[in-house]
Amino acid sequence: MLSNSIVELDRAHLVHPVASWRGHEKAGARLLVSAKGATVTDSEGRALLDGFAGLWCVNAGYGQDHIIEAATRQLRELPYATGYFGLGSEPAARLAARLADHAPGDLNHVYFSLGGSDAVDGTVRFARHYWHSKGQPQRDQFISVMHGYHGSSTVGAGLTALPAFHAGFGVPLDWQHKISSHYAYRNPVGQDDQAIIAASVAELRAKVAEIGAERVAAFYLEPIQGSGGVLVPPKGWVAAMHSVCKELEILFVADEVITGFGRTGPMFACSEEGIVPDMMTTAKGLTSGYVPMGAIFLSDHVFQIIADGAGAATVGHGQTYSAHPVSAAVGLAALDLYENGLLDNGVKMGARLLAGLRDLADHPLVGDVRGRGMLAAVELVTDKGKKTPLPAAAFPATRIFDRAWRNRLIIRAFAQGVLGYAPPLCCTEDEIDQIVERTRLTLDQTLADPDVRAAMV
Repeated sequence: MLSNSIVELDRAHLVHPVASWRGHEKAGARLLVSAKGATVTDSEGRALLDGFAGLWCVNAGYGQDHIIEAATRQLRELPYATGYFGLGSEPAARLAARLADHAPGDLNHVYFSLGGSDAVDGTVRFARHYWHSKGQPQRDQFISVMHGYHGSSTVGAGLTALPAFHAGFGVPLDWQHKISSHYAYRNPVGQDDQAIIAASVAELRAKVAEIGAERVAAFYLEPIQGSGGVLVPPKGWVAAMHSVCKELEILFVADEVITGFGRTGPMFACSEEGIVPDMMTTAKGLTSGYVPMGAIFLSDHVFQIIADGAGAATVGHGQTYSAHPVSAAVGLAALDLYENGLLDNGVKMGARLLAGLRDLADHPLVGDVRGRGMLAAVELVTDKGKKTPLPAAAFPATRIFDRAWRNRLIIRAFAQGVLGYAPPLCCTEDEIDQIVERTRLTLDQTLADPDVRAAMV
């Protein structure tokens, strides 16, 4: 079937995620047809560097034979096994054990979800079960961080603090609360690390006091905020928030859906701050995006409290495809690659990526460059002193993405004029350098945009 026929089928029948439905009807889809390493090829034969690893997820890179062979073998041997009725499969058991070995501290218990959004939903349910088991059912209030992203399910979208995921959906729910982001580049207290940490600690304490410490069930954060614009907290910020939660006996949930599996350097970003969450969510890099799978890690004490509270009764949380054997086999194969050089390469290439992007800091449009490991952002402004964002009339989310595409580069272009980067960990030095150079070209073209030039006068 010709590619234009596929575009028409897509236009007529496929509902795309986080899209303008009318806009997509008008524009149609860009079709991807093949991929290898860090390069994807579209239906017109154009080869593009994927500077965003799909959707922050293809950490191992495309076309890894070790992963493909593991999935194929498992499909032949046992394509499905339910986890209900006390049944199971070898790949799921082995993956849970290996993940527990890699996880910080006593995060020894793993529930497999289908992705990141339902993993977050699961932590809400487990948190409520935990407090019921402890005889404190009144602990039903949850706190998260502005600019944070915790999925787009009904519950997760309320913990998410991005307007697009709220409008028209009736969220946040009345038991979901927010505190300000650390967002160093635009923080009202300035960019001093200790001032930012002190302000966040004070705000968390104040929010808990406002709600009532006896009512708060859990606090959620991302070690680095992803969809909010790749916002990197000061060193020690995560540990400080964790310390407050420990003191006030609030469950601490780390959302590592984006940051896990080498994205920031180590297997899990929490280890960089030396903290052990009560629960941790992962997805994306867990299977390198090859098949759907997410995971909730539960600490020993959370697991034991829930288990003891339920006793012989059922803990009523599950999905048909939880612990799917093919997904688990892919997860095991991805772990093999991470353990045998990919994480090390990601550290080296991440340092090269950040150095290259920081070389763009003198560009007239660049206000801030930030990142950690293979996770980075460039924030664009029209006035560096005033930190003036690109004008809405410049349509930065679409125009910059389109320009980068024409320059054979895929990046995330956020509506506020932030460019996001999350390349596969398998990138070579030349590929990293090309990501930077194609970004420079895209910035130069954006600088020539009449809407942008007018805003800089």
